[in-house]
Amino acid sequence: MKFPLYIASRYFKGGKSWNIIHWVSLVSLLGVSTGTAALIIVLSVFNGFEDIIRNLYNTFDPELKITLVQGKSFSTDSIPILAIRNIDGVLAAVEVIEEKVLMKYREKQYISTLKGLSADFEKVKRIDSMMIDGSFYLGDSLRDFIIPGAGVAYYLSVGLNDPTHPIELYSPSRRKGGMTNIAEAFNRADAFPSGIFSIQQDFDLNYTLAPISLAEKLTGYENRITSVEVYFIKEQNARLIKQKIQDLCGNQYVVSDRDEQQKDLVKIMKTEKWAIFIILTFILIIASFNVISSLSMIILDKRKDIAILLSMGAGIKKVQQIFLFEGLLISLGGAILGLMIGGIIAWAQQTYGFVSLQTAGGSFVIDKYPVRLDAFHFLAVFLVVTGIGFIAAWLPARSISKIGSARLIKTR
Repeated sequence: MKFPLYIASRYFKGGKSWNIIHWVSLVSLLGVSTGTAALIIVLSVFNGFEDIIRNLYNTFDPELKITLVQGKSFSTDSIPILAIRNIDGVLAAVEVIEEKVLMKYREKQYISTLKGLSADFEKVKRIDSMMIDGSFYLGDSLRDFIIPGAGVAYYLSVGLNDPTHPIELYSPSRRKGGMTNIAEAFNRADAFPSGIFSIQQDFDLNYTLAPISLAEKLTGYENRITSVEVYFIKEQNARLIKQKIQDLCGNQYVVSDRDEQQKDLVKIMKTEKWAIFIILTFILIIASFNVISSLSMIILDKRKDIAILLSMGAGIKKVQQIFLFEGLLISLGGAILGLMIGGIIAWAQQTYGFVSLQTAGGSFVIDKYPVRLDAFHFLAVFLVVTGIGFIAAWLPARSISKIGSARLIKTR
């Protein structure tokens, strides 16, 4: 192996005399490095956007959510809430009622998802940082307050400093029979907004936070809830806590972590990332044709050397290995250079943010392209480029076996 690699390295360096073939090899190396760098940069940017989206959803979503396998609501007595709250690492286990309601403020109407929260939610402070107006306050035993999302507040034109006009909330009544007019078909409650939150468009346009007592009054759920949300004190072993809660609740309940709560979003993000990876891999495959062509030209240029090596007893396989190593040196050189360039550019964007997302008149959650470097992606890209490079080197190298040694000697 040392002899073929030594000869290949000499051909790769080119020595003192550089001709057009060596320049073509250099172009091939740069083509591979450009594709490799593009893969690293694009995947790192996708990682950054994935982190941003996850952080936005994680502000609203609990670490774990307990729901029924079949059905919508269940009795509060059927879940061992106290036992769940006593698990090490659990900050709060919040009883939740979620239901669509019609909201009316003056002349405006809007359908929103009312999310009724039990008092245990006061231990969770993450929503406080997302309040854009007012304060996080859901009222007391005397008066109920609600907190609409920014989108809900916009469509209702809600004002926080209007003590004379409450927001009217309507929900279909669950009573059967005895309804003599349309007014009895709906449960109604009034509440004033104490603040407005803004997290992410999906939440801002759909959700209104409320005390669970108000949600019970509107929905008619008596001692029933639609889910239990579990929050952690800090970063914990979610899998271990999830299994403990699942054992406590039984098979009729499903305990979902954050990825399972947003499984469609997670699936889309992963699909997009790997779709881009495959597309850029095809570009790398196209770039590898340069390696094939440059290696074919080198083989033609070195016919006399090949004939001499064969006549000295090197053997076809040894000669093939020389040019296989030559192709691999071009591909590996391009891969390593590309990984370095891509890593440096991604690191510079992560550190200094020289590529901005801001546009005239526009506003974003972030002001620069987010980037996160991932060692797994570096390894995956390196293996893919190496595999493509091996195939690109093997195709022209195997053609040497079709050339007879006698014919090669005649070319001297």
